[in-house]
Amino acid sequence: MRFLTTVALALSLFLVGLVGPIQAQLQMNFYANTCPSAEKTVQDFVSNHISNAPSLAAALLRMHFHDCFVRGCDGSVLINSTSGNAEKDAAPNLTVRGFGFIEAIKAVLEAQCPGVVSCADIIALASRDAIVFTGGPNWSVPTGRRDGRISNASEALANIPPPTSNFTNLQTLFANQGLDLKDLVLLSGAHTIGVSHCSSFTNRLYNFTGRGDQDPALDSEYAANLKSRKCPSLNDNTTIVEMDPGSRKTFDLSYYQLLLKRRGLFQSDSALTTHPTTLSNINKILKGSVEGFFYEFAKSMEKMGRINVQTGSAGVVRKQCSVANS
Repeated sequence: MRFLTTVALALSLFLVGLVGPIQAQLQMNFYANTCPSAEKTVQDFVSNHISNAPSLAAALLRMHFHDCFVRGCDGSVLINSTSGNAEKDAAPNLTVRGFGFIEAIKAVLEAQCPGVVSCADIIALASRDAIVFTGGPNWSVPTGRRDGRISNASEALANIPPPTSNFTNLQTLFANQGLDLKDLVLLSGAHTIGVSHCSSFTNRLYNFTGRGDQDPALDSEYAANLKSRKCPSLNDNTTIVEMDPGSRKTFDLSYYQLLLKRRGLFQSDSALTTHPTTLSNINKILKGSVEGFFYEFAKSMEKMGRINVQTGSAGVVRKQCSVANS
């Protein structure tokens, strides 16, 4: 009898252990009881403002990506540092935009439901809504993320894939986040919208191997056009260039078509064509429809949005997104 009691107790403790993590996972409509209008508030704010700044859609998507690749999707990319060593102070984040936009949404939500909706969830929801409102794909955003309080520039530098990445570097950095080569190709498709600064790729035009040469993997006609009309020198840090020329406002397949023409803007874009698996994925996307691409992109976005999330009693809900201890 004592043996059965011991077994029953052990089994109940095991089941409690199983239930705990399940309850703490992300879920759809997480705020249904604690802040019922949270998701609609985010959606309405985006809807009311994105038409005035449509380029913010790509910026918010990039912010979400950069947030999730460092310490998981915890809103740490938003934190300010008095000593200049937070994630947003790292080179990959110096051109990230939309911090004030997220803070403005947070202020509205704090007025409605103080201390309830996390900054991490706001980034995830707002980036999705912005892409949808500009004609891009829709994807499910389960919520319940909690915010982190640690933000280090060195971690951003080490984990965010730079535009100068070769295939091996991309594969490693994505694998570190639990993302595979299919995710790499699909998430890179976000480059179908938005712009970049010349400084992210001028090494390909003027000093690829440190000898004043041009990247041979870049189409020569495209390179000549970039040099003469966009980035006249290696030291241009201000000029912006379309990542998907002629189609930067439309979420479509043009980006992948340009890759096969050797007209990907970044070295990391070009790298996708250097491995048989990623090249096969590109060709598969191009043989399909835009709707098919949207569907697959959505699955990879949902997967990315779950990277190392803090839920339940882990983390905090910051009252001010830019302040670690708020």
